[in-house]
Amino acid sequence: MHSGASARLTFSPADPDTGVRFRRTDLEGAPVVPADLDHVLDTDLGTTLAAGEAKVHTVEHVMASVGALGITNLLIDLDGPEAPIRDGSFRDYMQALRDAGETEQGPSVPRLEVSGPLTVEGTEGQSYVALPNDGLEISATIDFDHAVIGRQYGAFHIGPDGFGAELAPARTFGFMADAEALRARGLARGSSLENSVVLDDAGVMNEGGLRFPDEFLRHKVGDMVGDLALLGARLDARIVAERPSHSGNVALARRIRDHARRSGRDPIVDVARIMQCLPHRYPMLLVDRITDYEEGKRIVGIKNVTINEPFFQGHYPGHPVMPGVLIVEAMAQVGGLLLMEDVEDRDSKVVYFMTMDNVKWRKPVVPGDTLVFELEILQHRRNTCKMKGLGFVDEQIVAEAEFMARIVDK
Repeated sequence: MHSGASARLTFSPADPDTGVRFRRTDLEGAPVVPADLDHVLDTDLGTTLAAGEAKVHTVEHVMASVGALGITNLLIDLDGPEAPIRDGSFRDYMQALRDAGETEQGPSVPRLEVSGPLTVEGTEGQSYVALPNDGLEISATIDFDHAVIGRQYGAFHIGPDGFGAELAPARTFGFMADAEALRARGLARGSSLENSVVLDDAGVMNEGGLRFPDEFLRHKVGDMVGDLALLGARLDARIVAERPSHSGNVALARRIRDHARRSGRDPIVDVARIMQCLPHRYPMLLVDRITDYEEGKRIVGIKNVTINEPFFQGHYPGHPVMPGVLIVEAMAQVGGLLLMEDVEDRDSKVVYFMTMDNVKWRKPVVPGDTLVFELEILQHRRNTCKMKGLGFVDEQIVAEAEFMARIVDK
């Protein structure tokens, strides 16, 4: 569509728990680009993924079909820079995957649930609300200053049958008035009436007209499905979108991902394991459990704040507020667990914090609050590490800080 280059795409089975990945077979070493939010490079007129120097442009049509079918492990070989546009719709990818069939690989499939209202607003009038739901449903509105489009609204249940019948045939679209400017930017070089609905001042230029009266809306919803598929899980949510765009879709997906990480309450590390990794004990052990962990990258930990905390006796009588220094201490302890988890002979080691920078407290923390700490490693050299931490209560940031820490002998 944009590069004008020819390319062949091949779907192949993938091992359990490997996710969806693109492999650029035309590049030296056949580099792999994971199809996830961490590898989104650009969202200008399409979604581009990258890993190092390897890029894959315009992945949303492929990913929409993958997401609608609920496929979670897939290897996609591509011998060019951009996924083939075909007829501009999702239909060919959907049909190819359906014809190939699916295989169950394990007892469970990754799922993400929205447990409360989430909102995202864009810079060009886009807005999204995600609500709890069983399965994925999308209600969307688009608004274009063209007589053929105007303002269109629709609601769709996203599943193999609904997507295949109602959304997969909908083609991408563009305006003849924009063609020269796009090609001057190196875009739309492969665009034609064979792979796009094109509008001029008189109306639709394609012979045969539209496949649906609201084909423009349906394609935008299909693009949303493709961008949300970068979550790498089946999504349970009802999404209401106003003027969706690729940048807004990706921002929504990241918001849902972060919400899921912070709202999880099932422990993957309990307090007994925590006490094996940290030297702290009552009343200075300020981590109750760990709910998410990526080795060498990030960790999420929880501290339940109760009125029985000893510091509330004096801070302050009649007005209990958790001391800010202890909020930061709890955050640092979660970070210490991230560093200590893979240390050999941890009984002889301890984490010392060397610096704390850009410390901010946003809101008071009081009895009954659940503090959720998310820390990520910014830099790691030998036994010294720089981390950034955020503390949340009910999805609102209450504290943040950057730490420099070092693992030393006791």
